[in-house]
Amino acid sequence: MSKGNMNRVILFRNGSEIDGKVVALPQSFDALLGAAGEALGVEAKRLFTAKGGEIDDILLIRDDETVYVSCGEPFIERTKCCAGGSCVAVGSTASSRDWVTLNVGGQYFSTTRGTLTTKEPNSMLARMFAGNRLWLSVTDANGAFLVDRSPRYFEPILSYLRHGQLILDKSIDPQGVLEEATFFGIESIVPLLESMIQDEQKPTDNFPLGRRDVISALIKTSHISELRFQGLNLAGADLSRLDLRNINFKYANMQGVKLIGANLAFCCLERADLSHANLEGAILLGVKMLCAVLEGANLKTCNFEDPAGSRANLEGVNLKGAILEGSQMASVNLRVATLKHANLQNCDLRGAVLAGADLENCNLSGSDLHEANLRGANLKGAAFELMLTPLHMSQTIR
Repeated sequence: MSKGNMNRVILFRNGSEIDGKVVALPQSFDALLGAAGEALGVEAKRLFTAKGGEIDDILLIRDDETVYVSCGEPFIERTKCCAGGSCVAVGSTASSRDWVTLNVGGQYFSTTRGTLTTKEPNSMLARMFAGNRLWLSVTDANGAFLVDRSPRYFEPILSYLRHGQLILDKSIDPQGVLEEATFFGIESIVPLLESMIQDEQKPTDNFPLGRRDVISALIKTSHISELRFQGLNLAGADLSRLDLRNINFKYANMQGVKLIGANLAFCCLERADLSHANLEGAILLGVKMLCAVLEGANLKTCNFEDPAGSRANLEGVNLKGAILEGSQMASVNLRVATLKHANLQNCDLRGAVLAGADLENCNLSGSDLHEANLRGANLKGAAFELMLTPLHMSQTIR
């Protein structure tokens, strides 16, 4: 084809009538899309006539015809002035030129048609502003398009349409944003909001309480009132040297908790999990630890002996591998307790009840077992070196 007979086409970005480009009309539709994208610096996906008709065949384009290039969004009707009469701002792309103002529940939002139509082309907002004049006549005195919805929840939706990121202030309820997103048909944001709502509705009971939480509860509770931490999660908390007398910790998760030097006198720790907890030097007078789990716990130099005569009850407790070296455990009840591989060196166990206890490979060297009840206890591999009281003086064989 000679240069004088070459057909040409005038290209504009969708919604714009400035910065047009004139290119030679190629032989195929795909070639025209490529040439249009290169000329305008966009990713050309759709072509429209001046009246909004979509072009899908190169043969439909006449010589010197004006064609509007879209990046995938619907045809944008061109406007030269805003509702107030001033000229529409122009920029480098169609989406930044065609500005509109929305009055959402009394609050004004200025944005572009491209923002409202590109990301969610099938949404209500896209249909409102993609050349469909059905709702555009509903304006206020300032020419802003009226939308009778909540501005508080509309703002994060508009931000999402602008940059694709869902960002909510802590004061914004995602449930309210979800309601607005559903109304406007912004489908891609719905799974994000539903995930946020599910995360907020997850029970917080599983999050462990810390030292500050416990101290706060202690301060707020009268000394004559019963304080309960029954069944709560205190795993890993540092409660060292706190006065925790008479508190109910039944069924509590206290794995790895630090109770160094804490006063736990007359506490209820029944069936609590204190595995690998550190109770070194703790006061445990009259404590109730029935069937509690203290496997691998450190109870070195703890004091269980109440001068007033109250006996600590550790019946059925699991002290496997625990360290109780140097503890005062006179008269403590350890009936059917598990003390396999436990370290009870130099413990005061006078009058302690160890009937039916599993003391296999337990180290009792240097301990005082005077009048202790060891009937039915498993003493296989137990160490009794340097005993303060001969073993026959206990109730082992009585």
